Amino acid sequence: MANLTLKQLRYFEALSRHGHFGRAADACAISQPALSMQIKEMEETLGTELFERGARQVQLSNMGMEFAKRVRDILRSVDELEDLARTSRDQLLGRLRIGVIPTIAPYLLPTIISNLNRMNAGLDLHVRETVTPKLLQELAEGRLDTAIVALPVSEPSLTEVALFTEDFVLVRPSEDADKPVPNREMLREMRLLLLEEGHCFRDQALSFCNMHSALPRELLDGSALTTLVQMVGAGIGVTLIPEMAVAVETRSAPVSIARFAGPQPSRTVGMIWRKTSPLAKQLLQIAEVVRQSAEILRHSQTD
Repeated sequence: MANLTLKQLRYFEALSRHGHFGRAADACAISQPALSMQIKEMEETLGTELFERGARQVQLSNMGMEFAKRVRDILRSVDELEDLARTSRDQLLGRLRIGVIPTIAPYLLPTIISNLNRMNAGLDLHVRETVTPKLLQELAEGRLDTAIVALPVSEPSLTEVALFTEDFVLVRPSEDADKPVPNREMLREMRLLLLEEGHCFRDQALSFCNMHSALPRELLDGSALTTLVQMVGAGIGVTLIPEMAVAVETRSAPVSIARFAGPQPSRTVGMIWRKTSPLAKQLLQIAEVVRQSAEILRHSQTD
């Protein structure tokens, strides 16, 4: 065990996550043979195989699965030691790994990045766009410092900071622009287009319509808001999108926007991070930048 190195642990974590030597080597910025050699040396040091090697992919052995849990804890603790050193600085210099859900990233990220770079030119920003469950997992494993998501996430190990609330709007074909806005009971009877399983925005829309797991046959799934809006423009159905997405998603589709009379469907957007993170003070500063960025975006869309 004395011969195990921190670098080897990072290589092990990358291979356990990617399940493929080539992709893991790319993630670690080393050659595949070098990664393979380091993993083999780890297994020889431990006296056991950590991976079951297949023709196209590798997977953790039983021992590897137990080993992986402890390796992630070790790497997270090491990262937090590095973060602790950064807290002595007035500004958040160095690396910031931030996750964002797909229904926020394309619309708010450009403004956030611009404001962060203006605040701190030395910031090394790494952005990860994916759905909330994956962001929660990567936060827990220490692969992200923070994430911008819809609240609440209700994870006891995470700090939640609410930043702003935004409404959802109804997108329907342009020829329906003069029709009365349906209420949520009427919406349940329409062909409703929603994001596929895993997106929290889907769950929020279903909750507004009071629709649950037993979904009607008319409901269709898409992988992105862009797809849903284009499908509406083609006359396939209607959909809901967050207000921040209106300007981007409706500019090239023959659709109309309607706002509900009440109750208004909405979501609360905020930032989350591990309660143990030494960067909590700096992340609160980042949260304020995100809040201001959302305000700037909102004003730009209403001008």
